[in-house]
Amino acid sequence: MDAVELARKIQEEATCSICLDYFTDPVMTTCGHNFCRECIQLTWEKAKGKKGRRKHKGSFPCPECRELSPQRNLRPNRLLTKVAEMAQQHPGLQSRDLCKVHQELLKLFCEDDQSPICVVCRESREHRPHRVIPVEEAVQEHKLKLEEDMGSLRAEMAKTQKLQTREQLTLAKWQEKVEDRRRRILVEFGKVGVLLEEEQQRLLQALRQEEEITAARLRESAEALEQQRHALETLLLRLEDRSQREPLQMLQDMKDPLSRKNSVSVQYPETTPTMLRTVCRVPGQIDVLKTFQEDVVPDPATAYPYLILYESRQRHYLSTPPDGTPCSKDRFLAYPCAVGRQIFSSGRHYWEVGMNLTGDALWALGVCRDNVSRKERVPKSPENGFWVVQLCKGKKYVPLVSSPTPITLTEPPSHMGVFLDFEAGEVSFYNVNGGSHLHTYTQSTFPGPLQPFFCLGAPKSGQMVISTVTLWVKG
Repeated sequence: MDAVELARKIQEEATCSICLDYFTDPVMTTCGHNFCRECIQLTWEKAKGKKGRRKHKGSFPCPECRELSPQRNLRPNRLLTKVAEMAQQHPGLQSRDLCKVHQELLKLFCEDDQSPICVVCRESREHRPHRVIPVEEAVQEHKLKLEEDMGSLRAEMAKTQKLQTREQLTLAKWQEKVEDRRRRILVEFGKVGVLLEEEQQRLLQALRQEEEITAARLRESAEALEQQRHALETLLLRLEDRSQREPLQMLQDMKDPLSRKNSVSVQYPETTPTMLRTVCRVPGQIDVLKTFQEDVVPDPATAYPYLILYESRQRHYLSTPPDGTPCSKDRFLAYPCAVGRQIFSSGRHYWEVGMNLTGDALWALGVCRDNVSRKERVPKSPENGFWVVQLCKGKKYVPLVSSPTPITLTEPPSHMGVFLDFEAGEVSFYNVNGGSHLHTYTQSTFPGPLQPFFCLGAPKSGQMVISTVTLWVKG
């Protein structure tokens, strides 16, 4: 008898025939059969409740052989208790090695169902057509497969470990690069800060010198005029005094006051130019502004009827109303103007306008409220909803506010930049080619949404180029 069969026999001996589990507190009846004490007592208790009276009171049949046995003659079987404990601890006697249906050893392996079965299962209708091999053969085959799979997994683990190490090294190098770039940014911006500080000091020094020279000239002129005014006033007082004397007294010594009047040399100083030559030019400012650049496009539905709009990418003229067609409420009728399609009510926005204008051009550009007057002529000032600069007769930029000193340039720029900072309440204008600042409107808040504004004064004023759209006035 092999070890497996011996283990099976021990298991059978250590199993209660009532509960089919290992004995717990086993007892022996007078006929020699063994049961768990609780199992046999429960069985006899159930027998008591059955109808009919027994011939032998106090005796009950054995569940195995039906022989009567007095209940009080149940004797403990200590040897069987130890056998049951040994069977429970023996690895070969675990319930997992037994068929759950037939309580037989699982000696076979069904390859179709990929599960172990017992000899009784093998003969059943379910497994009879299946391919069945001994458990030992199945174990060998699966061991080979498992070894193969484990080898593959070990190779994948090694590869994963190698890639993990590589990624960790890459991460470390990347962090070094980032840190180096962070240091470089700080250094470069530190340099720029130094350069900007130096440029700022240079411009402020130049402005101070220009201020001092011009102010000195103006003070000298004012002092000379003050001395001349004092001399003229003194002479005037003398003449007034003589004119009020008696006739004969007035006529005496007339030669002296007349000679004094003729000796006075009235001189007027040349007008001191007050146009500022120091230009506010911040290095790299236009490049920074370009980060806010947007593709602003004029809206043909708002354009003055004789303002021509040509789309260069699409190579066609944008729609304008034919003669006699009623104009919409959004169209400008008072000036050759148009506004952009975009409406701004927050944020920062920058756009550029190219200009190919004649020397006597009249034009304006900037921003306006979305509800400005379009049928009547009104001054283009912030009070009327316009924040613009204009060129008059080819030489002057004039912010249209009640400013006593309009901005005057030697020549109009060919490329203008407009920067709107809505939250800051600022509209700034720049010469893109020269990088210089021209003018900034500043106020606490804007009264409402704003739109880009473009205006050409008259035919033959030239052209404006906004994004891919060219504007000119029909002649």
